[in-house]
This record gives sequence, structure tokens and C-alpha cells, in this order.
Amino acid sequence: MVSQQTDLKPLRGKTLPLFITPEITAPDLLKQAVEKMRTFNKDLVEGPYVLLYPDCTEVINVPGTERPFRLADYKEEIGKNYNRISLFICPESHFKRGLLILYFDVFTYTTTNNVSTFSALIAEDGTSDSDPEIVITSRSTAEFNQADTLVFKPQDQSTPNGKHAEKEHAPGPSSIIQPCQIVISDTEDLDHQNETNPVMSPYSKYADLCAPCIEDEDEELVEVASPIDDRALEDVNINLPDIIANLSSAIHHGSVSRFNISRANVWDGAVRGFRRLSYSETNDMLVKFTDDSGILEEGLDAGGPKREFLSLLMKHMKDRPIFDGPEGRRFLVYNAKAVREDEYYLAGKMIAVSVVHGGPGPHFLSEELVHYLAGQTSVKATVASVTDDDIGKALQEIDSAGSVDVLRDCVIKHSTMLQVAGCLRHVSTVEEKKDIVSDYLRWYIIARNSSVIDRGDRFKEGLSALNFLSALQQHPTLLSPVLCHMEKKLTALELERLFKPDFSPSGSNRRRLESQTVGYWSDYLLDCEESQTAVSLGDVLMFATGLTSLPPSGLDPLPSLQFLDDSLFPMANTCLNLLKLPMITSYSLFKSNMDFGIQNSPGFGCF
Repeated sequence: MVSQQTDLKPLRGKTLPLFITPEITAPDLLKQAVEKMRTFNKDLVEGPYVLLYPDCTEVINVPGTERPFRLADYKEEIGKNYNRISLFICPESHFKRGLLILYFDVFTYTTTNNVSTFSALIAEDGTSDSDPEIVITSRSTAEFNQADTLVFKPQDQSTPNGKHAEKEHAPGPSSIIQPCQIVISDTEDLDHQNETNPVMSPYSKYADLCAPCIEDEDEELVEVASPIDDRALEDVNINLPDIIANLSSAIHHGSVSRFNISRANVWDGAVRGFRRLSYSETNDMLVKFTDDSGILEEGLDAGGPKREFLSLLMKHMKDRPIFDGPEGRRFLVYNAKAVREDEYYLAGKMIAVSVVHGGPGPHFLSEELVHYLAGQTSVKATVASVTDDDIGKALQEIDSAGSVDVLRDCVIKHSTMLQVAGCLRHVSTVEEKKDIVSDYLRWYIIARNSSVIDRGDRFKEGLSALNFLSALQQHPTLLSPVLCHMEKKLTALELERLFKPDFSPSGSNRRRLESQTVGYWSDYLLDCEESQTAVSLGDVLMFATGLTSLPPSGLDPLPSLQFLDDSLFPMANTCLNLLKLPMITSYSLFKSNMDFGIQNSPGFGCF
């Protein structure tokens, strides 16, 4: 909001979404809002700033209470589920000027106050002779702070008749109000008001005015995400690239953290880099690879080597001893050596950094673990998640029991195993077998490993880097697939649409050869999809971009195709997401040369 003539009004075209936790307080919310605005609006005026409700009052307490503002409390007081809550930031100088022009604080008057006294106060505040706004107050509301102040518009409440306003009356339910003020006696009990003319409390009026403003908010107003309980509405107005872009706004591209990586031991180089004292997740990443002989590769990292490094890191991470479970559905397990070396924290931070810095997600974590991290209490695992053969057979035996007697025999047979997990119980119906198996799986995947998931919070703490865990808890539907195994595979059509050809002018001889090469390229992708080539579609994407799958942040810059008339083999610049295709007149030769070039590219780095 900014001051416009005699009003504080929203500045159109400056709307930005801000995704925060429900526990956030007013100072932290103001700080994050200003930082977000500065990131996307370089012309933002100098502060300091204040945080405002839609009625132009400062956000200090939850309206109608003396509790300091907290987003969850504010939403609870409103009493409705909103997908979006709109607040404003305003330069402090504009806000103070608005206090003199637009905003009247709640005054407390005795019955001897008259119209001239109130008018004098308005004049001293520097307001014009224009019609002021109506304020509802009681004689005890002087103790309220600014968050309890309510400014009404004339169309929301009838302006008192001037004839009546000039009269003085004793306090009571029938007291005649003054201009610009509705006075409620301290002796009035809201539960015993005149039913024909009830007077509502200041906060109830505030809620009536504020709720429609939030529910039917203008599209250009600043948005604050609702708590994670509103999962049915969580992703209505946002997509995955928007979330990643919001998180990546914290990265300072003017500073870098350096990584020296050998492809023969990616994990070792990654640990050294992440543990370096100068490392910061808010710095950009400068990655340099060494070949098998230890010779430093030429060229600085402009995006390609970083993406390749993060891709290789996620690939190597799934085989670390801190994870267990079947391929594509791995979960955390306790490992004493990993605890001593703080590997859980490192793994969490590596995942968060990879996603936010434009790399891939791990795509190997089990849905049960990811849903638990996202704040969902129910775990819907299957026996297939169990890697111990004896335990898996025991659970299968319990799950296959066809009668109560058979189920009781199974429970007795495996009582030691069930007792360790706290699942041993007396059964009276065969349907209880589902609960026994479900409870054991929850213990097996979550509870028995709580020391590395919850108690120490090291994995969660690492995953909280760059606010990634908070975003996961607010948008589990969008971000969970980034961490879990993806059944969906790359398609030839996706890659064909992704790479835009850079053609020569239409009608030229070169344009004719380029068009033919694009046809070969499309057929080559189809052959890759049908496993008729020596490489996969993931290999092609890795060759051109440094990624084996499309990242959640999207590719920047957008991939493009260029054409070579001086080489028989493809070339790539992963920093620019640029693929150069050889212009060959035979498709069979084009296909074999593409296979050879991609297979023999050792690093996929910038050339």
C-alpha cells in the first residue's frame, strides 16, 4: 500500500505470493514480505515498512485480542477456511501520513464530550474538511491497541443525524451518538442488548468486513499461503515452477560455493564441498570436474556442470547406508557410523539444495516417508516395502489369515516380532489382521527410525535448507512427486517439443538441410523411446542439459537446436541447454553418429 492523495491504497501490479508456515509472527512475516518484494521490484522505495491488514491497521495483535499476531491464530479467529489471506506492506512514512489523513484511532469519551471537541481533534491531526469515516467504540476500548481499531466506511454504517448529534445524553443503550462516532456504554451487556437494535462488538464488525475482503480478494493483492490443513485447496493458484522460483529467490548469484568433483567418487567430493566452512546454501554453486587422470576440465560452470553434478549426486545418494527399502521406495534407517558423521543432515541438505538450485529431486524415496515428512500422520505402506525376508513372510502370513483361529495362531507364532513393534494384541475378528500389518509397517518404516527422522531432527533440519521442508509441508501434492519414484518416463514427444530449432532464413539451401535434419532428429527420438538405439532418452537429455530427467524448476535457458555442417557428430553446451546436430544426408549414418557421440561424451560439460 502507498499513500495516494488522501487514501492508503494497494499499488496495482505489485502482487506476489509468499509461502510461509502457519506459526509465523508479524515481524518475521514483514521481513520475508519485504525481502520478496525487493527481489522482484528493484524500484521498491526505501524502508522501513509496516505490515497492514486490509483495513489499513497495522498488524501487531490478532484483531479483537491482545495476543501477538500469529498466522494460525489470525485464521482461527476469522473462523473460516480461506485458500488465500491478503496482507499489505506499506512504507512507514506513508503509513504515518495516512494516520493523519485517513485513519482515526479509537477515542474514549465521557458524556460531556461534544461535537466541537471531536472536531478539534480531527483538525489537530491534519485532516481536511471532507467527511471522516465512522468509528465504533466504547469507553473501555482505550486499552485496545491499533490491531483492535476498526474504520468503517459510510456505506457500511449509517452516519448519525446532525440534529441528534448535537444533543448530550446520559450513557445507556439509547444514547444518541456523535458525528463520526458510535459510543457504546461500558454498562451495556452484549448478551442483553436491545433485540430490535443490537450493537455488535468491534471485532464482530471487523470480522464481517474483513472476511469478504479475504474471501473475494482482488487478484492483485499480496497473498499469504494458508496452513497445510487446507490440502484440498492448496494448489489452486500455483504450480511447481512457481514454488521453486519462490524458494530460489533466496540464492545470491553474486557469491559462489566451490565444488571440485571427480566422477569416480561423486559422494566424496560432495561431502567435502558441503562441509567446507565457507559453504552456504544461499550461494550459487561453482562446480569443476576432474577426469580420471586428475586433469581439471576447461571452462567455468554456467549451469551445465552444476546440473550434472546434482544429477550424479542424487543417483549416488540412494545407495548410501542411511537408506533401506526396495528400489524407488527407500526410507531412512538408523546407521551408527552415519549418525557420528552427521550424514542424515548432509543428505537432507543435499536434496533441498539440488531441487532449489535447479537440479533434480532424488526420485527414490518411499511415499510413506515423504508423506510423513510433509506432515501427514497416516502411513499406507505395503509388505513389499519390507526388505527383511523373514519379516516379510511373517506379515504375508498374517495378512493371508482366513479365520480368527488362524489369525490367532499367526499372532502367537510371531508374537516376539509383534511385541517389539508394540503390535501384539488379542484379536477377536479376522479383519483386525489389516490393522496389525498396518501398525507394524508404520513402526518398521517410521517409528523404529524416529531417532534419525524426528528426535534428532537432523534429516529434517537438512531438508529445511532454503525453506524446502516448509514448502513441502504447505504443498505436498506438488512437491511429493519430486522426492518419490516416478513411474512416468520421458517421451520422444516431450523432448521434441522441448528443443526448439534455430532455423536459417526460409527458402535458403541451408534451411532445406536443416529441415531434413530435424526430421531425422524426431525419428531418432522415437527410436530411443522404442529402445532401437544404443542410448536412452535420458542419455540424450543428459548429453544436452546435464540432467537425466526434467527438473521441477524447469530448464533455464530453454533448450534449443542448432545445426553443424562441419562435424559428423553431435555437440552440446549444457550451460546453454544447446544441442548441435550434424547435417547428414543419410538417416542410418545420422543415427549411428548420434549414438557414438553421446556414448563417448565423458562429462557432458560445457565446451
